Amino acid sequence: MLTCAIIDDDEINRLTLEHYVELSPNLKLVASLADGIAGLTFFREGNRVDVLFLDIEMPHLSGLELLRVLTDPPEVIITTARQDFAVDAFELRVTDYLVKPFDFARFTQAVQRVQPRQSSAPPAPSPTDAPANADLFVKVNSRMVRINFDEVLYVEALSDYVNIVTAKHKYIVYTTLKALENRLAVFPNFVRVHRSYLLNCQHIESIEDNTANLRGGHFVPIGKSYQEGFYKSLQRI
Repeated sequence: MLTCAIIDDDEINRLTLEHYVELSPNLKLVASLADGIAGLTFFREGNRVDVLFLDIEMPHLSGLELLRVLTDPPEVIITTARQDFAVDAFELRVTDYLVKPFDFARFTQAVQRVQPRQSSAPPAPSPTDAPANADLFVKVNSRMVRINFDEVLYVEALSDYVNIVTAKHKYIVYTTLKALENRLAVFPNFVRVHRSYLLNCQHIESIEDNTANLRGGHFVPIGKSYQEGFYKSLQRI
């Protein structure tokens, strides 16, 4: 059983989410709040939930602003009518991003992503354990694209953008390398090897002259200041 709270300034949206929670035998609603200020008060009073269904555009304090001020937020599922905040939301490590209107099936899919993280007795993680779901959404132009990061060879910084390279595709994404590195922290195979590169070590075929040779004829330099940490990380993978 997961405890949950809803924060949304639209009453119809709150009622819809409350109905979806009622239909879900694994969810227990603790609070349904009408704005971000009420949500901030709720958490600052010491209340805790496993998952928060959070709208973004609200008066006085937006959903993303609320997330930035919470010191220990729960798992968050964004529920919004706007698609253009997705990159900012995922940089705050939200669990899922639902664009209104969404149906009960999509709601249930989002909740299922919370379950493994909130297991009452999870096994101790190995440093080489990767998440079961290696998919993340990134914004490419005006589209949200699902990328399986097991397939990513490396990520290259391009000023205010990054180039995500797989064996078959390249995705230009408007974000910083540091922000994407934080999102990929759950994937132990990704290692920062250069001020401009993140490398997926599981695709390395060989290393020569501090250059990683990857499948498909790709090459990534290993920066001098990153070499010690990189070679130590290879021993753990």
